[in-house]
Amino acid sequence: MREVDFESFVDAWALGALVVDVREGYEFEQAHVPGALWIPLGELASRSAEVPEADVVYVICASGNRSLFGADILAGAGRHAVSVAGGTGEWLRSGRPGERGGGR
Repeated sequence: MREVDFESFVDAWALGALVVDVREGYEFEQAHVPGALWIPLGELASRSAEVPEADVVYVICASGNRSLFGADILAGAGRHAVSVAGGTGEWLRSGRPGERGGGR
């Protein structure tokens, strides 16, 4: 499974799932899923060792396009990674809380 539907992600997040946000710093600073680890897509291949071990790594971006590439990068590094359909945009549109700050 390369992509997970939004509601499955919400359930996993509530149980403490590992979330990696691959958007640019200014996007991450504006709002992100609480607890997300920020590694921009352009740096993910060289920084994949920074991603903690987890059964599943949920990769998120704004809408689900860049996160597909991010999940592929992490899969190439031997991780079970999935892209979150709908991304951070869906998270915020659904009324869930967003954190601010943290980007460079």
